[in-house]
Amino acid sequence: MKCTVFLLCLRVLKIVCGVAATAAVLFGGLLIVITITEYRPQPQEPALKNVDEGMYQSGALDPAQPLDILSWNIGYCGLGAPQSFFMDGGSMVRPPHKEAVEENLKGIIQTLKQNPVHIYLLQEVDQKSHRSYYINQPEAISSALELPFAYTYNYKAFFVPYPIPPLGKVASGLGTFTRFVPTESVRIALPVPFTWPVRTVNLKRCMLVSRFPLMSGKQLVTVNLHLEAYDDGAGKIAQTQALLNFIRAEYDAGNYVIAGGDFNQTLPGMKERYPLNSDLWTPGIIEPDILPEGWQFAVDGDTPSCRLTNASYTPALTDDAIRKNWPYYVIDGFILSPNITVQSVKTLDESFRYADHNPVKLRILLNP
Repeated sequence: MKCTVFLLCLRVLKIVCGVAATAAVLFGGLLIVITITEYRPQPQEPALKNVDEGMYQSGALDPAQPLDILSWNIGYCGLGAPQSFFMDGGSMVRPPHKEAVEENLKGIIQTLKQNPVHIYLLQEVDQKSHRSYYINQPEAISSALELPFAYTYNYKAFFVPYPIPPLGKVASGLGTFTRFVPTESVRIALPVPFTWPVRTVNLKRCMLVSRFPLMSGKQLVTVNLHLEAYDDGAGKIAQTQALLNFIRAEYDAGNYVIAGGDFNQTLPGMKERYPLNSDLWTPGIIEPDILPEGWQFAVDGDTPSCRLTNASYTPALTDDAIRKNWPYYVIDGFILSPNITVQSVKTLDESFRYADHNPVKLRILLNP
């Protein structure tokens, strides 16, 4: 009897050891694959562009005319009102079917058409990702708006193994859509706060910088950005400082500078209006004294620019009780150099129907 029990235990031990060894081999193989395929961009490299030059408007910008700009994190068309997100405490890794992504994309394009501007700065635009059913969103938006674009990756991974089911392949980034001809559009890398092996499948944040010639001979420099979200705070600080160093140098060179996008940090004056009381994800905080004298934030707090995606969003944004209890943020806006005057800035109330962010529309005038 004792011998039988011993043999049974030995057999179970062999099975357990075999399973453990197989798991170790598979895990080791996964580490090798994600390390070999890790996205390793250069500190600075050209942005991707579509090649239809006939879509461009020739000539330089007229600095005497107001300029309209819209910034919007479109959430890869996968974070509309019915969707949640696992990193914010939600249950979804991606929408349940492709039609949901297509519906969000259609609504986003419709909103962009209803709010025509000179320059669109879009974030979280998927080019070829499992989470958005491999829809080429830059091309779809460009075709619908009949606008050319510059595009660069903010997140690129051959395979993201978490959560369960896994996120899979991701190719996502920043898109600047405009009919004006840029003299240059480049990807400038920002500091990466993560270390190996987490770094291999995580975001590689950047600035998409486009330069537009002005009739005055100077340049308008736009910076499309989407700063760190899920770090311990050090990444946001380092990336914000790198952004500030860059835009100050451009202004010192005599240029007009607009930095716009998703800062993933509560912008000045907004933490009192939208308290950070969530036990789930909360943004960092940008203090108003971070900018040099003469620089300014362009931000609108009348409408929140972002909602927490810990659950599907069904209530109306105008419901005061919901506004009080749902975690909202104002983390989207612009930084402007001293030689730019703000004529208006407004967060458009889209009630988070098609994305977890609302678009922010800006009108400026370039000072002589």
